[in-house]
Amino acid sequence: MDRIELYTSIVPNRRQLIIQEMKYYAFIHYGINTFTNREWGNGKESEKLFNPKKQNTDQWCEAIAEAGMKGAVLTCKHHDGFCLWPTETTEHCIKNSPYKNGKGDIVREVSESCKKYGLKFGVYLSPWDRNAKCYGTPQYNDFYIAQLTELLTNYGDIFMLWLDGACGAKADGQPIQKYDFERIWKTAVELQPDIVMSGCAPDVRWIGNESGKTRESEWNVVPKFEYDQQNFAANCQTDDDMKKFQKRCQDIMLPDMGSREFLKNFDEFMWYPAEVDVSIRLGWFYHPLQRISLKSLNHLMKIYYNSAGNNSLFLLNIPPNKNGLFAKSDVKRLKEMGKWLRKEDELVIKSAERTDKNNGYEIELRFGRQKVDRVRLSEDTTKSQRVEKFSVWADGKKVFAGTIIGFSKTAIFEPVITDNLTIKIEQCRKEPYIQKAEAVAAGAYRVR
Repeated sequence: MDRIELYTSIVPNRRQLIIQEMKYYAFIHYGINTFTNREWGNGKESEKLFNPKKQNTDQWCEAIAEAGMKGAVLTCKHHDGFCLWPTETTEHCIKNSPYKNGKGDIVREVSESCKKYGLKFGVYLSPWDRNAKCYGTPQYNDFYIAQLTELLTNYGDIFMLWLDGACGAKADGQPIQKYDFERIWKTAVELQPDIVMSGCAPDVRWIGNESGKTRESEWNVVPKFEYDQQNFAANCQTDDDMKKFQKRCQDIMLPDMGSREFLKNFDEFMWYPAEVDVSIRLGWFYHPLQRISLKSLNHLMKIYYNSAGNNSLFLLNIPPNKNGLFAKSDVKRLKEMGKWLRKEDELVIKSAERTDKNNGYEIELRFGRQKVDRVRLSEDTTKSQRVEKFSVWADGKKVFAGTIIGFSKTAIFEPVITDNLTIKIEQCRKEPYIQKAEAVAAGAYRVR
């Protein structure tokens, strides 16, 4: 098998196809840190601190749905070990809080609100636990699996398990826990066959930062990973130069992870789409003094187009406050995002499409003469990711030049008045399989 044949043989699994279709979903960081004004709790906090007075998970999910997102992932347990459901595994949980006199269950409330507003529900369960007495021992893996089993069997369909790699156990004077990730992944899929595993996990990888920065060319076909370490597996060529290369490059933050030039150094590959995780505010949890750090609509939509519009997934965090509500300013911003996206959808042009495979590979869109300023494209990724370079032309003039397409690409250009657009595939791994090509009339909002 030649190299190109090898690359194009790599395709997404069933779970990855599901998350690629979603593209854009929410993170909800909520827990004991909300009441201590911290980002990382120490695990010694009193359960009595957790006492939201006006909690309304319907408010959260309504705002998330209005923003155009397809699901929500809740921090069911963060690093402090406090559980937002009445678990049987520890007393450090909501059953010992004043909330609903110890009868509350935030996980159930969010899962039910998600159903009400047509959202999928996902869970974040931190592997690091600063409260569990068994942390650092082999017994902790059993403890973690018991918590995971509760979450994946008692709350209906779960679309995502988010596995955080953060750990400061060494600074705590704790032994470094060896997590049984293989068992975690196996248990998750056994209990929820459609679950997508993100982070230190085999389905979705972290983009490499929390600021919304993305690569110009984000490839899904990458060298085989050690998922738990987010490094390339040591299975590539073994000459001296490659040994140096591996030592230098075992890092998910590399600027290039999928070009032909980069892939030629490796022997085994996998489908591993990137996820861009960003908070709407400076911190992941709610902090009253950070209200001025709320990201502008323009900033958030720039991240959206660089992620969900550039072959990546967009995970946007919105933190509830001490009252158990999204801040009014955050809800307003989410509504503005939804309005932006709905307006773009409304301006999609119905067009006649003609494909010309003889003249290279071109797709021509014909429609009534009007002003247009973007094209939305996607490849059929069941045939892998193939397009390496493309351009968009209007009346014989190039208006956009790009690299990858993948499962989602929005090409935005200066408005032109025309009755046709041509998408030219200029470089490709074998023949392309374009699933969607649609022009959008000018009038949708533009990032500045």
